[in-house]
Formats: sequence, structure tokens, C-alpha cells
Amino acid sequence: MTTATLPARDQVNPSDCWDLSSLCQDDASWEAEYKKLDDQIATYETYRGRLGESADVLAEALTFDSQFDRLAERVGTYAFLRTTEDQGNSDSQAMKLRFQNLAVRAGQAASFMRPELLSIDETRMSELAADEKLAPFRLQLERLLRYRPHTLTDNEERLLAMQGEMASAAGNAFRQLNDADLRFGEIEDHEGRKVELSHATFGQMLISPDRKVRRKAFHQYYEQFSSHENTLAATLGGSIQRDVYYARAKNYDSSLQAALFPDNVPVDVYDNLIGAVRESLPNVHHYLDVRRRKMGIDQIHHYDTYVPILSGVKKHHTWDQAVNVILESLAPLGSEYVGVLEAGLRGRWSDRYPNRGKQSGAFSCGTFDGDPYILMNFKEEVLNDVFTLTHEAGHSMHSWYSARSQPFEYYNYTIFVAEVASTFNEQLLTDYLLKNAADDNERAYLINNELDGIRATVVRQTMFAEFEKITHEMAEAGKPLTVATFREIYRELLVAYFGPDFVIDEELERECFRIPHFYRAFYVYKYATGLSAAVALSRRVLEGGKQELDDYLRFLSGGCSKDPLDLLRDAGVDMTQPEPVATTLERFRTLTEELDQLI
Repeated sequence: MTTATLPARDQVNPSDCWDLSSLCQDDASWEAEYKKLDDQIATYETYRGRLGESADVLAEALTFDSQFDRLAERVGTYAFLRTTEDQGNSDSQAMKLRFQNLAVRAGQAASFMRPELLSIDETRMSELAADEKLAPFRLQLERLLRYRPHTLTDNEERLLAMQGEMASAAGNAFRQLNDADLRFGEIEDHEGRKVELSHATFGQMLISPDRKVRRKAFHQYYEQFSSHENTLAATLGGSIQRDVYYARAKNYDSSLQAALFPDNVPVDVYDNLIGAVRESLPNVHHYLDVRRRKMGIDQIHHYDTYVPILSGVKKHHTWDQAVNVILESLAPLGSEYVGVLEAGLRGRWSDRYPNRGKQSGAFSCGTFDGDPYILMNFKEEVLNDVFTLTHEAGHSMHSWYSARSQPFEYYNYTIFVAEVASTFNEQLLTDYLLKNAADDNERAYLINNELDGIRATVVRQTMFAEFEKITHEMAEAGKPLTVATFREIYRELLVAYFGPDFVIDEELERECFRIPHFYRAFYVYKYATGLSAAVALSRRVLEGGKQELDDYLRFLSGGCSKDPLDLLRDAGVDMTQPEPVATTLERFRTLTEELDQLI
């Protein structure tokens, strides 16, 4: 029996690798561009103390800063992508580290600009901003000046900045414990092989067809979190207290408002999401009961919720076949979208297959001047990799449209809308595959996949979002955050979201201690709003005509030229209302009914 080994990077066919020449022609060209950036850092100092002098000086300073950032984006992205090709390549790692050092030095040199602009008298700033020379930067300045009420005196801001390393202590401690110190032992998989249990293999064990393997992995994994729950409660509590402290110091009404402020998102959007999901929880409970019945088990536990109900469906796609399916599914987006994407995917936008040392997973990396590159580790026998490819292609086309429609200052879209274009593509792929399913089993498999995606992205992330809201409000009210309170809050949420007939194992109460996103609070709700917007927009485009398509393509072209809620509203979905989330969960309900009838 032979063992398959991954090829070394230099053994991979160049046509299967991305071509980074749109960023830098080669490493020698990168060196020249790097030196140019290095030489320009000192120019920042020539503007210190002069930003309020005149519109000419301010426009010149902002233009220089923009041009510096534009070149730095190319240089930094080239170095980063080179490291992902082979993480054992020391030359690439050195390029990345050198750029990171340059970026830190440039950040320090430019650090005076923001506080100096905010210190300019409001009347004077209005006069400067009204000058036509500053027209390209007007929105940029308006967004910066929104922070006036939340900007302290120079000395106060300096003291807050000096606390940065202390403020990250709780998160750093969690990461060290979670990523380095926890050991989960070995476990035997369904084929009798000994496997080291880790964060990565835990997910693999939860989709094992053998329930005994899933159960053992679940209990063995959570033993470690039980053993360290006091430490984990302390780190999570410390992170929450940090959020509360900074929100109060910066004059925000709450830590939630502080987190939503950069995107100009009202707290109502957050609350509407929770309310809409809460209202639809009976449909989630119904799906879990359908899953229990179709799996032929008397009781359903958390370790029964990830394995596909139907595991016998096999699909095989070569790269070109996957591209064909994706392009056919995206035909509703028009000839320009499909044509550009086809040239990129059949050309050299993507680094297609695994090789030794290559970064795992997948991502899209778009820039203003370069191609919107896609890293894949494509496997022909894994249907989910086709979904991953269309997902990343959605990001890339979002970057492509925005870079060609907006100036550099406003092309880069925010995280709030980042997942819309990618999950929109997944919706179109699902719609296409369902229409072309070979039989009821394949259709049921696809529906099950869609249901689990909505449950994981909308329902689960909203439960996380509600946990963050409750715990931060407790801290703001001076209530203690202990192991007992964390577990009590989390269990109440588990019962509400999974339903009265779902078995909540005691270990699951400790799930709140292992979620890295909780150390970057009030972020996960964007996954839920992003998919909800994508579902609503995909239905709108599929059921509409030219106007609906034009609205969506205009959204892709918008970059950050408007606030994210305004971009989505112009595309046809109002995220300040509960309807988009309700539409997604209504789709969840109807698909559950169909799944129940199919199998």
C-alpha cells in the first residue's frame, strides 16, 4: 500500500498556481518597491503640526498618505501571499517580517495625523473641508470627525494607548492556554485509526458516521475545558471588563454601542436580529427533531448535529468541472460577472491545490491594483470545496467591482458587508444544484447542507451574540462574572435555542469558554446579518429582473463609499428591519418541511 504525499512547491504545475505579477513582477521588483516605501516614511514628519495650516497642505498630506498606503497594500500583499505558498520558505517569511517592521515604523510616523485632525477647531475644519481640493477626502474626513465626542485629551489618549499590551493580556492568556497548553489525548476514529484529538480533529470527529466516536470525542474534548474552567472564566471576564472600561472611557453609552459605532450601525439592528431569531426558534426545534428521527436515534445531543443525515451521496468535480458548475449557477449575474470570473478561475487568480508547506484552508485576497487572488486546497472528491470556491469567488468579484468603480480611499468594503457577496454565491450554487439534482437523495443531501449552514451561521452566531450582550450588560451593571454565572447564562441560551427535547450535556455549558470570537466582542452578529442579507438579495435577483440585478451589481461596486446599511438598502434589503432575517428563517422552515417529506 502506497502513501500519497504532497508535492513540494517547485513541483507544482505553474498553471495551477496563482500569478502574483499584478502585484510585483518578481521578488527583485518587490525589493525595489519596498525600498521606495522605506525611503518615503520620513515624509510624514514634514506634515506634523501643519494639517490645519491650509487646504493645500491638508490635501497634499492626505494625498501622500493615500499613495503610500496604496503602494504598501501591493508590497504587503505580495509578501503575505508568498508566505502562504510554502510556510517553510525562509526567504518569503523574511519578506513578510520585513514588511511588518516597515508597517510598524510607518504607523508610528503617521500616528500624529488622526489626533491632529481631531484637534482642529470645528469651524476651521468646516472651512478646510469645503475647499474643492479636499473633495476626494471629504467622506474620509467626515467619518473621522464622527469620533470627536469619543476622543479624549492628548494626555488621556496617550495613557489609553499605553495600556494596549495590558488590555490584550486576557486574550493572549486565553490563546496560549487554548492553542498551546490544552492537550486532548488520542481517540480512535470510525476506521480504527488512532488520531490525536485537537481543535481541528474535533470537528472531524463530530461528522463521524459512528455515534460512539462522536460521543467519546465530545466528552473527551470538554474534559480539558472542565479542568481549566476557573482560569477560562477569569480570562473571559477580564476581556469583558476591558470592553466596558474602554467604552466608558471613550464616552459611549455601552460597550455594544462602542463596537457598532465604526460601521454606524444602530443598536436596534443587533436587537432586531436576536428578536427575529428568537421568534423563529420553534422552526429550529422542529428541524432538530426531524434530524433526530431521520438519524434513527431516541435522543439528540450536540454531537449529533454536525454529521450529514445522508452520508452516502458522492460527488466528484475536477477543477474545470467545478468552475463549469459555478459559472452556470452564477449566470443570473450577467455576462460581465461570469466572463471576468471565468477568465480568473481558468487563468491564474487561484492557487488551486495543496502542496507541502502550503497554508491550509481557503481565502480571497483582493487589492486595488492587483488581481483578487484566491487560495484553495481543492479536493476533487469533496463537494464542499465547490461551495468554498464559489464563496471565495464572491469575495474576489466584490473586490474586482469595487476596485474598478471607486477611488482607492473608498474601494475596500467593510466586514459588515464582506460576507454578503460570498454567501450570495453559495445561495445561487445551492439553487442551481437543487434544480439539477439527480434524485431525491441528492436533493435531500443538498437541503440538509443548506439547513445546517443557516443554523450554524444565523442561529448559532445569534446565540453567541446574545451571550455577549447579556454578559457585557452584567459587567456594566456591576454584577459578578464567575464560572457559575457564565455557565448558568449559557445553559439558559442552550435550552432556548435547542429546545426542550434536546439533551443538553453538562459539558456543553462550558462551550462559552472555548469561543475565540468572544475575545473580540460583538463581531459574530455580522455573520448572521451577512447571510440573512445574502439570502434576501439572492431571492430578489433570482425572482426579479434587470433592476434587481443592477441594484446588486451596484452594491458590489460600492466599496465603502457609503455606510454598510446604506449600501445594502440601495441593493434592496433593509437590515434595520427584521424582515431579512425573517426571510432567511422562513426559507429554513420550508426546507425543513421538504426534507421531512423527502427521506
